[in-house]
Amino acid sequence: MSENLLTQLQSPDDLRKLNPQQLPQIAAELRQFIIDIVSVKEGHLGASLGVVELTIALHYVFNTPDDLLIWDVGHQAYGHKILTGRKDQFHTNRQLGGISGFPKRSESIYDAFGTGHSSTSISAALGMAIASKLKGEHHRQHVAVIGDASIASGMAFEGLNHAGVTDANLLVILNDNAIGIDPSVGALKNYLTSVKEGKNHIENNIIKSLNFDYSGPIDGHDIPSLIHELNRLKSIKGPKFLHIITTKGKGFAMAEEHQVKYHAPGKFDKTTGEILTHTDADLPPKYQDVFGITLLDLARKNPNIVGITPAMPTGSSLKIMMEALPERAFDVGIAEQHAVTLSAGMASQGMTVFCNIYSTFLQRAYDQVIHDVALQNLPVIFCLDRAGLVGEDGATHHGLYDLAYLRCIPNLIIYAPKDEIALRNILYTAQLGLEHPIAIRYPRGRGNNTNWQVPYSKIEIGKAICLKEGEKTAILSTGTIGYNVTQALNKTSSSEAFAHYDFGFVKPLDETVLHEICKKFKTIITLEDGCIKGGFGSSVNEFAQENGYLTTIKNLGVPDMFIEHGTVAELQRICQIDSDSLAALFNEQK
Repeated sequence: MSENLLTQLQSPDDLRKLNPQQLPQIAAELRQFIIDIVSVKEGHLGASLGVVELTIALHYVFNTPDDLLIWDVGHQAYGHKILTGRKDQFHTNRQLGGISGFPKRSESIYDAFGTGHSSTSISAALGMAIASKLKGEHHRQHVAVIGDASIASGMAFEGLNHAGVTDANLLVILNDNAIGIDPSVGALKNYLTSVKEGKNHIENNIIKSLNFDYSGPIDGHDIPSLIHELNRLKSIKGPKFLHIITTKGKGFAMAEEHQVKYHAPGKFDKTTGEILTHTDADLPPKYQDVFGITLLDLARKNPNIVGITPAMPTGSSLKIMMEALPERAFDVGIAEQHAVTLSAGMASQGMTVFCNIYSTFLQRAYDQVIHDVALQNLPVIFCLDRAGLVGEDGATHHGLYDLAYLRCIPNLIIYAPKDEIALRNILYTAQLGLEHPIAIRYPRGRGNNTNWQVPYSKIEIGKAICLKEGEKTAILSTGTIGYNVTQALNKTSSSEAFAHYDFGFVKPLDETVLHEICKKFKTIITLEDGCIKGGFGSSVNEFAQENGYLTTIKNLGVPDMFIEHGTVAELQRICQIDSDSLAALFNEQK
């Protein structure tokens, strides 16, 4: 049996000491190392397996970290992390206190740029290349690795457009596997397919027309070919573009065959590939499925309903409608800005548009929400999945800022359902017709009710609900975090002292109920699964100040800091918004 080479590597310097004939063995060992750890610890599997050979070739050819290497999004960076000094820590990947699941500048000098959202790599690498030139560092190489789904995003084309009129020492590597999280879509995907199949003439090459030195496509799993081409490109001046073909999940049969499922499969049997899941027959539904199932039901009854998502049909469960009513549900690719303005265009023509975007990704379309939707008062229905703390994906993916960044926009209604039934009912209410756009935020994961498919009930816009009467302190919560309040009050010795109100509507606030609360209670506690600065609690503070109330108000939520990765339960404890922390606080208040 041959000696294990991966155990001897602590850095890319060690890798470069090997002869090229040893690199396929490193690839096999690296692939197996990733499978062994991710099968037990969970994480993003398929993307990293697909770039094992590319990762080795890049660190073998380029002088990292002096040469700068950027992984777009970062789902595919596990092999990079293992080869750059984090092999012994890789088992802590995405765990509280462990290494991040994405590239992170503060974690390693080999992580040249922090990522987590797509399509930033070309702009960042171009900025670095221009900076290197200005500093006289002409020897430095700057490499951006981007997937075919990510390069279709507008920002990627902005970077290509600028790079093409510079002489920057930039190499863009297109990792073309025809899939992001879900299969790639759009005309660019069709173009790339024709290139791979040899059906597109070289004079019709989009990339060459942008003044890049284009080469490829080549086999991204052929290490000698990769090394040969990367060495050749090192000596070419100006912007370069290498098109490689890879297979997501390469080397693990189940991940190759079921690429969507094995993007982030959870725990699985590393031998058979079987995903280790418990039956969910008796469990409450995932919020995304409440959205997807409800939307399809409503769409079958309302022919004006359409659904739109930017590259998240599976994660958002819009796929349920896409499969049943494909002509009325659209995956527009990684294009959040386009998704919002497309929704606005449809709404302007009388369509009832459900635009489903993860909370953290709507940040990328902020101007479109203001300029194209709210300013024109178009009744787009934004469904913001993954709102609040999302867990192991960490700071780039927590949906903590939507309440704050949306609350300041005129005309926009903001609602956070307290449970699955409330989500179902607000979706029903919104499609009946609203005078304004609405943002509906709900968390990742499961709810608490198994009997949620009850008859629809119209929700009164702007109305708060008293969930529990009390004598001394009023607790005002918004969204599903209110469940923690209920649990905490059950652990509190004097729960009769506390009233609990559900403020599903953060905008408009129920001022009638707020006046009653401020007159009755000397102390108010607000709670939200989002940033305290500018959020729901801030709106209550503003109301009290504007109306001259001297009520003591304590705001609970996520503090003014970036929250790292860990389980949702762990992160709630850190933010002191878990039920135990709330119970301790309530016991102090009684």
